[in-house]
Amino acid sequence: MENQEQQASAADVLTQAIANKLDYLSTLQAAVQHGDDRKVYELLDQARYYQEVKKTRPARSVNHLSELVDNIHPQVSHYLSDNLINYLGHIYPFFYYEEYTTGLFHIYFGNWWDRRLFGDLDVINVQFQFDQNEYQKLKDSFALESQNKRLNTAKIESVSAESEKLQSLVDAQATRDNQKAQLRDQLKENSQRSSLPWDSSKVKDERQGIIDQLTKLADEDEKALNAHKLIKENDDKILVLSKEDTILSYEKQSIRDAFDDFEHFEAHNASLYADYLNSLLGKSEGEVKADD
Repeated sequence: MENQEQQASAADVLTQAIANKLDYLSTLQAAVQHGDDRKVYELLDQARYYQEVKKTRPARSVNHLSELVDNIHPQVSHYLSDNLINYLGHIYPFFYYEEYTTGLFHIYFGNWWDRRLFGDLDVINVQFQFDQNEYQKLKDSFALESQNKRLNTAKIESVSAESEKLQSLVDAQATRDNQKAQLRDQLKENSQRSSLPWDSSKVKDERQGIIDQLTKLADEDEKALNAHKLIKENDDKILVLSKEDTILSYEKQSIRDAFDDFEHFEAHNASLYADYLNSLLGKSEGEVKADD
Protein backbone atom coordinates (compact mmCIF):
# COMPACT_ATOMS: atom_id res chain seq x y z
CA MET A 1 0.00 0.00 0.00
CA GLU A 2 2.84 2.35 0.92
CA ASN A 3 4.59 1.63 -2.39
CA GLN A 4 1.41 2.45 -4.29
CA GLU A 5 1.11 5.80 -2.47
CA GLN A 6 4.75 6.62 -3.20
CA GLN A 7 4.25 5.74 -6.86
CA ALA A 8 1.14 7.92 -7.04
CA SER A 9 3.01 10.79 -5.40
CA ALA A 10 5.93 10.44 -7.85
CA ALA A 11 3.46 10.45 -10.73
CA ASP A 12 1.87 13.63 -9.41
CA VAL A 13 5.25 15.34 -9.12
CA LEU A 14 6.24 14.30 -12.64
CA THR A 15 2.86 15.28 -14.05
CA GLN A 16 3.17 18.73 -12.47
CA ALA A 17 6.72 19.13 -13.80
CA ILE A 18 5.57 18.25 -17.32
CA ALA A 19 2.58 20.58 -16.95
CA ASN A 20 4.90 23.42 -15.94
CA LYS A 21 7.02 22.88 -19.04
CA LEU A 22 3.97 22.70 -21.29
CA ASP A 23 2.56 25.84 -19.68
CA TYR A 24 5.87 27.67 -20.21
CA LEU A 25 6.05 26.67 -23.86
CA SER A 26 2.39 27.48 -24.52
CA THR A 27 2.80 30.90 -22.85
CA LEU A 28 5.89 31.59 -24.97
CA GLN A 29 4.08 30.41 -28.10
CA ALA A 30 1.14 32.72 -27.37
CA ALA A 31 3.50 35.67 -26.78
CA VAL A 32 5.14 35.09 -30.16
CA GLN A 33 1.78 34.68 -31.91
CA HIS A 34 0.53 37.96 -30.40
CA GLY A 35 3.74 39.83 -31.13
CA ASP A 36 4.35 40.42 -27.42
CA ASP A 37 8.13 40.72 -27.47
CA ARG A 38 8.20 42.05 -23.91
CA LYS A 39 6.63 38.84 -22.65
CA VAL A 40 9.09 36.78 -24.66
CA TYR A 41 12.00 38.57 -23.01
CA GLU A 42 10.45 38.07 -19.59
CA LEU A 43 10.14 34.35 -20.23
CA LEU A 44 13.71 34.12 -21.52
CA ASP A 45 15.26 35.61 -18.36
CA GLN A 46 12.75 36.12 -15.57
CA ALA A 47 15.33 37.07 -12.94
CA ARG A 48 16.90 39.80 -15.04
CA TYR A 49 13.53 41.09 -16.20
CA TYR A 50 12.27 41.55 -12.64
CA GLN A 51 15.54 43.06 -11.45
CA GLU A 52 16.20 45.54 -14.27
CA VAL A 53 12.72 46.31 -15.60
CA LYS A 54 10.36 45.87 -12.66
CA LYS A 55 13.05 46.80 -10.12
CA THR A 56 11.92 43.99 -7.81
CA ARG A 57 12.43 40.32 -7.16
CA PRO A 58 10.27 37.60 -8.74
CA ALA A 59 7.26 36.63 -6.66
CA ARG A 60 8.53 33.05 -6.61
CA SER A 61 11.89 31.41 -7.05
CA VAL A 62 13.15 31.55 -10.59
CA ASN A 63 12.79 28.31 -12.50
CA HIS A 64 15.01 27.14 -15.31
CA LEU A 65 12.27 26.56 -17.84
CA SER A 66 13.93 29.00 -20.24
CA GLU A 67 16.53 26.28 -20.86
CA LEU A 68 13.82 24.51 -22.86
CA VAL A 69 14.45 26.91 -25.74
CA ASP A 70 18.24 27.15 -25.53
CA ASN A 71 18.61 25.07 -28.67
CA ILE A 72 16.34 27.38 -30.70
CA HIS A 73 17.95 30.68 -29.62
CA PRO A 74 18.92 31.48 -33.23
CA GLN A 75 15.27 31.35 -34.28
CA VAL A 76 14.19 33.31 -31.18
CA SER A 77 16.87 35.93 -31.87
CA HIS A 78 15.83 36.21 -35.51
CA TYR A 79 12.22 36.78 -34.45
CA LEU A 80 13.06 39.39 -31.80
CA SER A 81 15.56 41.26 -33.97
CA ASP A 82 12.98 43.06 -36.12
CA ASN A 83 11.52 45.28 -33.41
CA LEU A 84 14.80 45.62 -31.52
CA ILE A 85 16.76 46.82 -34.55
CA ASN A 86 13.94 49.22 -35.40
CA TYR A 87 14.20 50.65 -31.87
CA LEU A 88 17.99 50.85 -32.05
CA GLY A 89 17.74 52.68 -35.36
CA HIS A 90 16.14 55.62 -33.57
CA ILE A 91 18.53 55.65 -30.60
CA TYR A 92 21.75 54.71 -32.42
CA PRO A 93 21.22 55.98 -35.99
CA PHE A 94 24.89 55.43 -36.84
CA PHE A 95 24.86 51.64 -36.26
CA TYR A 96 24.01 49.24 -39.08
CA TYR A 97 23.38 45.52 -38.69
CA GLU A 98 24.05 42.47 -40.84
CA GLU A 99 22.51 39.09 -40.02
CA TYR A 100 25.42 36.94 -41.15
CA THR A 101 23.70 33.74 -40.03
CA THR A 102 20.30 33.08 -38.46
CA GLY A 103 19.89 35.18 -35.35
CA LEU A 104 23.50 36.47 -35.27
CA PHE A 105 24.23 40.07 -36.20
CA HIS A 106 27.35 42.07 -36.96
CA ILE A 107 27.41 45.77 -36.03
CA TYR A 108 28.93 48.25 -38.48
CA PHE A 109 29.67 51.82 -37.47
CA GLY A 110 28.45 54.21 -40.16
CA ASN A 111 27.56 53.93 -43.82
CA TRP A 112 30.63 55.73 -45.14
CA TRP A 113 33.64 54.33 -46.98
CA ASP A 114 35.93 52.09 -44.92
CA ARG A 115 33.33 51.85 -42.14
CA ARG A 116 34.39 49.57 -39.31
CA LEU A 117 33.06 46.22 -38.19
CA PHE A 118 32.40 47.30 -34.62
CA GLY A 119 31.21 44.09 -32.96
CA ASP A 120 28.05 42.03 -32.61
CA LEU A 121 24.49 42.57 -31.41
CA ASP A 122 23.25 40.06 -28.83
CA VAL A 123 19.52 40.18 -29.47
CA ILE A 124 18.57 37.69 -26.74
CA ASN A 125 20.31 39.75 -24.05
CA VAL A 126 19.68 43.15 -25.70
CA GLN A 127 23.36 43.92 -25.52
CA PHE A 128 26.14 45.26 -27.70
CA GLN A 129 29.25 43.11 -27.82
CA PHE A 130 31.75 45.60 -29.15
CA ASP A 131 35.12 44.62 -30.55
CA GLN A 132 37.30 45.69 -27.62
CA ASN A 133 40.17 46.88 -29.81
CA GLU A 134 37.93 49.05 -32.00
CA TYR A 135 35.97 50.32 -28.99
CA GLN A 136 39.17 51.30 -27.15
CA LYS A 137 40.37 53.27 -30.18
CA LEU A 138 37.15 55.28 -30.11
CA LYS A 139 37.35 55.83 -26.36
CA ASP A 140 41.01 56.90 -26.53
CA SER A 141 40.21 59.23 -29.41
CA PHE A 142 37.69 61.08 -27.27
CA ALA A 143 40.13 61.27 -24.36
CA LEU A 144 42.93 62.73 -26.52
CA GLU A 145 40.79 65.66 -27.64
CA SER A 146 41.60 67.53 -24.43
CA GLN A 147 45.22 67.57 -25.65
CA ASN A 148 44.21 68.67 -29.16
CA LYS A 149 45.45 65.34 -30.47
CA ARG A 150 44.04 62.56 -32.57
CA LEU A 151 44.47 58.87 -31.89
CA ASN A 152 47.39 58.51 -34.30
CA THR A 153 49.05 61.90 -33.84
CA ALA A 154 52.08 60.46 -32.02
CA LYS A 155 52.47 57.60 -34.51
CA ILE A 156 52.26 59.93 -37.50
CA GLU A 157 54.82 62.28 -35.94
CA SER A 158 57.18 59.37 -35.30
CA VAL A 159 56.90 58.02 -38.85
CA SER A 160 57.28 61.52 -40.30
CA ALA A 161 60.44 62.09 -38.25
CA GLU A 162 61.85 58.82 -39.57
CA SER A 163 61.16 59.93 -43.14
CA GLU A 164 62.85 63.26 -42.49
CA LYS A 165 65.99 61.45 -41.30
CA LEU A 166 65.95 59.25 -44.38
CA GLN A 167 65.55 62.28 -46.65
CA SER A 168 68.45 63.96 -44.86
CA LEU A 169 70.62 60.93 -45.69
CA VAL A 170 69.69 61.26 -49.35
CA ASP A 171 70.33 65.02 -49.37
CA ALA A 172 73.74 64.57 -47.69
CA GLN A 173 75.09 62.23 -50.37
CA ALA A 174 77.45 64.82 -51.89
CA THR A 175 78.79 65.75 -48.47
CA ARG A 176 79.46 62.09 -47.67
CA ASP A 177 81.23 61.59 -50.99
CA ASN A 178 83.58 64.47 -50.19
CA GLN A 179 84.19 63.09 -46.70
CA LYS A 180 84.98 59.64 -48.13
CA ALA A 181 87.44 61.11 -50.62
CA GLN A 182 89.22 62.99 -47.85
CA LEU A 183 89.31 59.91 -45.62
CA ARG A 184 90.73 57.75 -48.42
CA ASP A 185 93.50 60.32 -48.92
CA GLN A 186 94.17 60.20 -45.18
CA LEU A 187 94.21 56.40 -45.27
CA LYS A 188 96.66 56.43 -48.16
CA GLU A 189 98.88 58.90 -46.34
CA ASN A 190 98.69 56.79 -43.20
CA SER A 191 99.75 53.62 -45.00
CA GLN A 192 102.72 55.37 -46.57
CA ARG A 193 103.94 56.89 -43.36
CA SER A 194 107.15 55.37 -41.95
CA SER A 195 107.12 55.55 -38.24
CA LEU A 196 109.44 54.68 -35.50
CA PRO A 197 108.64 51.53 -33.55
CA TRP A 198 107.34 53.51 -30.60
CA ASP A 199 104.93 55.39 -32.94
CA SER A 200 103.50 52.28 -34.62
CA SER A 201 100.65 51.96 -32.16
CA LYS A 202 99.60 55.57 -32.76
CA VAL A 203 99.65 55.10 -36.55
CA LYS A 204 97.65 51.89 -36.22
CA ASP A 205 95.00 53.57 -34.07
CA GLU A 206 94.78 56.46 -36.51
CA ARG A 207 94.28 54.02 -39.39
CA GLN A 208 91.52 52.19 -37.52
CA GLY A 209 89.79 55.50 -36.77
CA ILE A 210 89.77 56.38 -40.48
CA ILE A 211 88.41 52.92 -41.39
CA ASP A 212 85.66 53.27 -38.77
CA GLN A 213 84.60 56.61 -40.26
CA LEU A 214 84.56 55.15 -43.77
CA THR A 215 82.47 52.20 -42.53
CA LYS A 216 79.96 54.55 -40.93
CA LEU A 217 79.67 56.55 -44.15
CA ALA A 218 79.21 53.33 -46.15
CA ASP A 219 76.38 52.30 -43.83
CA GLU A 220 74.74 55.67 -44.40
CA ASP A 221 75.16 55.23 -48.17
CA GLU A 222 73.37 51.89 -47.98
CA LYS A 223 70.52 53.40 -45.98
CA ALA A 224 70.28 56.23 -48.50
CA LEU A 225 69.96 53.71 -51.35
CA ASN A 226 66.89 52.21 -49.63
CA ALA A 227 65.58 55.55 -48.43
CA HIS A 228 63.15 56.20 -51.28
CA LYS A 229 61.52 52.81 -50.77
CA LEU A 230 61.29 53.31 -47.01
CA ILE A 231 59.94 56.84 -47.40
CA LYS A 232 57.22 55.49 -49.72
CA GLU A 233 56.35 52.82 -47.15
CA ASN A 234 56.18 55.48 -44.46
CA ASP A 235 53.91 57.62 -46.64
CA ASP A 236 51.60 54.62 -46.98
CA LYS A 237 51.62 54.12 -43.20
CA ILE A 238 50.77 57.77 -42.63
CA LEU A 239 47.92 57.54 -45.15
CA VAL A 240 46.43 54.54 -43.31
CA LEU A 241 46.77 56.26 -39.93
CA SER A 242 45.27 59.50 -41.28
CA LYS A 243 42.32 57.60 -42.75
CA GLU A 244 41.71 55.94 -39.39
CA ASP A 245 41.73 59.33 -37.69
CA THR A 246 39.23 60.60 -40.25
CA ILE A 247 36.92 57.63 -39.67
CA LEU A 248 37.16 58.18 -35.93
CA SER A 249 36.22 61.84 -36.40
CA TYR A 250 33.06 60.71 -38.25
CA GLU A 251 32.25 58.29 -35.43
CA LYS A 252 32.80 60.88 -32.71
CA GLN A 253 30.57 63.39 -34.47
CA SER A 254 27.86 60.75 -34.86
CA ILE A 255 27.97 60.01 -31.12
CA ARG A 256 27.84 63.72 -30.28
CA ASP A 257 24.86 64.24 -32.55
CA ALA A 258 22.96 61.43 -30.81
CA PHE A 259 24.26 61.55 -27.20
CA ASP A 260 26.18 64.83 -26.77
CA ASP A 261 29.24 63.03 -25.40
CA PHE A 262 30.87 59.63 -24.95
CA GLU A 263 29.79 59.30 -21.31
CA HIS A 264 26.09 59.50 -22.23
CA PHE A 265 26.71 56.97 -25.01
CA GLU A 266 28.18 54.53 -22.49
CA ALA A 267 25.34 55.14 -20.04
CA HIS A 268 22.75 54.30 -22.70
CA ASN A 269 24.63 51.13 -23.57
CA ALA A 270 24.59 50.04 -19.93
CA SER A 271 20.83 50.52 -19.55
CA LEU A 272 19.84 49.27 -23.00
CA TYR A 273 18.01 46.15 -21.81
CA ALA A 274 15.77 48.02 -19.36
CA ASP A 275 15.25 50.97 -21.69
CA TYR A 276 14.13 48.78 -24.56
CA LEU A 277 11.80 46.56 -22.53
CA ASN A 278 10.29 49.59 -20.80
CA SER A 279 9.57 50.97 -24.26
CA LEU A 280 7.54 47.81 -24.93
CA LEU A 281 5.47 47.96 -21.75
CA GLY A 282 1.79 48.53 -22.46
CA LYS A 283 2.15 47.91 -26.17
CA SER A 284 -0.31 45.44 -27.56
CA GLU A 285 -0.09 43.34 -30.69
CA GLY A 286 0.87 45.38 -33.72
CA GLU A 287 1.65 48.59 -31.83
CA VAL A 288 5.41 48.10 -32.02
CA LYS A 289 5.40 47.86 -35.78
CA ALA A 290 2.87 50.72 -35.99
CA ASP A 291 5.45 52.97 -34.34
CA ASP A 292 8.01 52.32 -37.10
